Amino acid sequence: MELFKAEVYKKRRSQLKEKVNNGIILITGNSESSMSYPANTYKFRQDSSFLYYFGLNIPDYVGVIDIDNNKEIIFANDIDIDDIIWMGSQPSVKELSAKVGIEETHKFSDLFDFIKNNKNRKIHFFPPYRGNNKILLSKLLDIPISKLKEKASIELIKASVSLRSVKSDLEIAEIEKACEIGYKMHTTAMKMAKPGIVEQEIAGTIEGIALSYGNLISFPVILSQNGETLHNHHHNQILTEGRLLLVDCGAENKMNYCSDNTRTFPVGGKFSDKQKKVYETCLKANVECIKAIKPNVFYKDIHFLAAKIIVEGLKEIGIMKGNVDEAVKAGAHTLFMPHGLGHMMGLDVHDMEDYGEDFVGYDNEIKRSSEFGTAYLRLAKKLQPGFVLTVEPGIYFIPELISKFKNEGKYFEFVNYDLLEHEYLDFGGIRIEDDVLVTETGYRVLGKPIPKTVKDIEELMSK
Repeated sequence: MELFKAEVYKKRRSQLKEKVNNGIILITGNSESSMSYPANTYKFRQDSSFLYYFGLNIPDYVGVIDIDNNKEIIFANDIDIDDIIWMGSQPSVKELSAKVGIEETHKFSDLFDFIKNNKNRKIHFFPPYRGNNKILLSKLLDIPISKLKEKASIELIKASVSLRSVKSDLEIAEIEKACEIGYKMHTTAMKMAKPGIVEQEIAGTIEGIALSYGNLISFPVILSQNGETLHNHHHNQILTEGRLLLVDCGAENKMNYCSDNTRTFPVGGKFSDKQKKVYETCLKANVECIKAIKPNVFYKDIHFLAAKIIVEGLKEIGIMKGNVDEAVKAGAHTLFMPHGLGHMMGLDVHDMEDYGEDFVGYDNEIKRSSEFGTAYLRLAKKLQPGFVLTVEPGIYFIPELISKFKNEGKYFEFVNYDLLEHEYLDFGGIRIEDDVLVTETGYRVLGKPIPKTVKDIEELMSK
């Protein structure tokens, strides 16, 4: 188990105490999750909030921060002889807690008495997302499971978002390590993408790379010749010469920090002229939007910059028509990019979204749109130095969505439906995604550059 120095966690907890007025902060770690029977578990993944404030990547730990009495406590059980037989000797709870700056520890069962003795005080907790923690919090706090989300502490959520959104140099270094693994995953996928290969072969190989260098994949691998399906997790197709393969994947390093990149490339290694024109439109959106990143710019505005570039490019190809600004204002671009431009990233690939997406990507200055496409934008608020985010424009030809919009009479002044239906229904989809740090003066793309120009992709795939 890798950890930062104890001072890092002590500082984080101290900062959190300063932002939450009073009461008790209760942060539940995760428990093991069973695959098929109790002892056969998935690889353990600790709760990210627990990792951020308490660091210990071990099941069945609960951390308490008592703001009023300036106390920090861990509740957990030492292992017994049965555990030692199967796992070997392990450090004690007290020894482990000392590594993250916690002096006071108690048995897990003592947590119930602690909460009972403090039931008249404000108890802050994050909205739980796992069933076992929902049950635990419900029993501890006497709140029905169905009410836990609404009873979660908004004050705590906002305080934690303000702290975790700005990444320290230590955290950025860890994300860069995850990006190094991601580079190996993506370049391996490009080299393997030859006709006759089953998608699962590539998906399994690159997941194995993540496991061999770090802890986990940061999310289930998206790899498909049907790239028009945004999160396609089916890997059963045989690769066909000339089709586009979309690969969206990332790794968690040993400290659980994440990477997330997408590349799209042609099976067999050569883009057709038709593919190249659409691809270079998407690439231009990716590059220009990265260049636009700097502090105090609303990410929603950069999202619409991507939309404008995509409409301009598709207009040159003949797929779209009319006034570019009017097309974007009307939402015609959502036929081809129905998702948002990106999201925050850190200990979670979609950082802190267990708190609620609107708390992370929006604030008092900007609220979520209800319009199709724009409503899916996970990050819209003003950028600040230290934010790490993804830039992932896409162009997709989704037959069902094309048919739906056409039948509803939408965007005829902006979309050449005849050309779409005759030449692009089997095109697939393209997405190009990079991980970007907002700096004091602009931006820095994280990780070793994964090939993304037509020239660089074709050169790599020819080797």
